[in-house]
Amino acid sequence: MTDVQQHARDPIVRAVIECAADAIVAVDDRFAVTVWNPAAERMFGFAAAEVLGRVAPIVPDELQAEHNAVRERIREGGQISKVTRRFHKDGRLIDVRIDTSALRGASGALLGWVSVFHPVKEDEVAQHHMAERARLVRRLNDVVADLNAELDLPTVLDRITGSLIELTGADAGGFVRIEGDRLHLVSTHGLPDHMRGATAELRPSLVGELLRSGKTVILATGERRFGDLIWSELPGLHSIAIGMSYVQASPYGALYALFSGRKVSHIELELLELLAGHAGVAVSNAVSYSEVVRQRAHERAVIDASADGIAVLDCSGLVQRWNPAAYVLTGVPSATAIGAKPPFPLPEPGASLDHRLESGRWLSVLCAEIEETDELVIDFRDITESKELEEAKDLFLATTSHELRTPITVVQGFASTLVNRWDKLSDADRRSAVATIAERARSLGRLVENLLLGARAGAGELTVTIEPFDLAGLLDGAVTAFRSLSERHTIELTIAADLPRVDGDVLATDIIIGQLLENAVKYSPDGGTVAVRAFPSGDSVVVTVSDEGVGIAPGDHERIFERFVQGEAGDRRRFGGIGLGLYIVKRLAAAQYGDISARSRQAGGTSMRLVLRQADY
Repeated sequence: MTDVQQHARDPIVRAVIECAADAIVAVDDRFAVTVWNPAAERMFGFAAAEVLGRVAPIVPDELQAEHNAVRERIREGGQISKVTRRFHKDGRLIDVRIDTSALRGASGALLGWVSVFHPVKEDEVAQHHMAERARLVRRLNDVVADLNAELDLPTVLDRITGSLIELTGADAGGFVRIEGDRLHLVSTHGLPDHMRGATAELRPSLVGELLRSGKTVILATGERRFGDLIWSELPGLHSIAIGMSYVQASPYGALYALFSGRKVSHIELELLELLAGHAGVAVSNAVSYSEVVRQRAHERAVIDASADGIAVLDCSGLVQRWNPAAYVLTGVPSATAIGAKPPFPLPEPGASLDHRLESGRWLSVLCAEIEETDELVIDFRDITESKELEEAKDLFLATTSHELRTPITVVQGFASTLVNRWDKLSDADRRSAVATIAERARSLGRLVENLLLGARAGAGELTVTIEPFDLAGLLDGAVTAFRSLSERHTIELTIAADLPRVDGDVLATDIIIGQLLENAVKYSPDGGTVAVRAFPSGDSVVVTVSDEGVGIAPGDHERIFERFVQGEAGDRRRFGGIGLGLYIVKRLAAAQYGDISARSRQAGGTSMRLVLRQADY
């Protein structure tokens, strides 16, 4: 017999306990009931014989932690008074105020606890409920603030379900997204991990029923109604509360609260409805943020991949964004550009201007204004090639006019002389005049032919016939013809004894060799030796034409093959020409799957190198 039971058997003590109007319950240090007076029987419906020596089944599961905490707090002495709820034998919850104290023996050892239960008046219940509601509202506000501070959608959804369990006391919960005619479980709490990602049909589900009802919350009981998803994996499941979440006025998903250990009251439903509503706001924020991040990533990818230079300037005209192409075009790295003025003048918003950088590169700069932020977006692109082409065309027109004017003037002059003075001219004079007209006509023919070839090459319309031919014979004929054209030049030809035939076009190759010889003679005004060599090299045949003339300025070895371009040493006023010869040569060589290049000789002059393919025997 315990000390508590011994004290309870004292007649006076026992009379007090038995006659007390309030329920008195004492338990030992193992929580087994040692005193259960008649008032306790009336309050809770359990007879003393049913609970003595046992743990009284009156504490709801969700309040067990609170109950244990009270005992621990008074272990060292003192008394705690608290309004709470306890179970009646018939299963209903009753509101009570409990005064709990520790029981100690003469030695001071803890014997157990004694609690006096008082029926709570309506005003006390109301005050308790108001205090509890105020606590829940404060916690809900904290939860909402926490949700709205988070912008990662999966994290938001996980926090929503976690907060649901905390606020409603549910045994488990989840969030399902509405995806067309399907439901997708995207977040769970208190459920097996394998359930995350499960799907179900929307229409026959509880969510579908909630949508059709037009309500924002629904409570379902009975296992037969839980087959729409996989909630039956929660042992003892008896109730599901569902709250709808909306994003931009459209149903986005639903918040599930699952109960297996206790009944669901209107407070839990209110909390679920409020949390589901706030969840819609938090989800909307996260979705909007994700969309903004996606759009910015897309814009950044487009800007970074753009071949145009793109810069964004703040209201002070300082660079805030500088894409990779901007660095390529200007040579100014992003780290230097950001926070500084752009390295070129700006046009007025909506206008454009052309600007030449110190590097010689031309930029076309376009400016647009973002009115909402007072920022400027600058788009600039490289127009150097078009600028050079434009200048070359102007020079081409001027040069062509000059090249045409001279032979035409000569032809017109000699033709007029023949018409007006035919009878006065000797036979030798007439023949000389006709010969001059013929020579000038040939010059005009060559000029027109070059113009036509240049136009066809520019349009990619050069056609050649690839077939084996004797390159040695072609070179011998070309050199023989040019030897008679200049008395001041010595043209030498060296052909390797084992020179193979080549694959190519005879006419195109003859034009190439003729142009190279003509240039070698023209750009060697003081005479000298023009050396032509041909020799095999691997699977190719190489032809070089070297002179002792003015040479090629540094940096022009590639430019001389462009249209309307002559090297700086190629002064048109001195040498003439329209800058199409080497352009045509380059295209004709490429059409034969060959190549041509130029280099300056150390002793002075130029060496042109033509490479053609050997013929297959």
